[in-house]
Amino acid sequence: MIADVAAWIFTLFVVDPLQAEMQKTLERANLPIEALQQSQQCLTMQVPRLIEKAGNEPGWAIATAVGISVGWTPPEQLLDATDPTCGALRGLMGAQSAREAEG
Repeated sequence: MIADVAAWIFTLFVVDPLQAEMQKTLERANLPIEALQQSQQCLTMQVPRLIEKAGNEPGWAIATAVGISVGWTPPEQLLDATDPTCGALRGLMGAQSAREAEG
């Protein structure tokens, strides 16, 4: 029961806004088709993994949701750094985070 609630909270406060922000970032970035496809593959693979982890580790889910909400945890850190399909997306998100921190 707690795991389900943690997964729901994680989805509501982290995954949904993160996906919306990633979509906006991808649209603004004017990426080549290949990079756009890789970014979409990254999301397709990573989002279910994150939701599963949130369900299995409620403490991680809550800590991550708070960390992202208050800016302690960069969103790109949620994506698997070893997944080659996430490279372009992680780079864009990192650049976006850096711009937001400056401005």
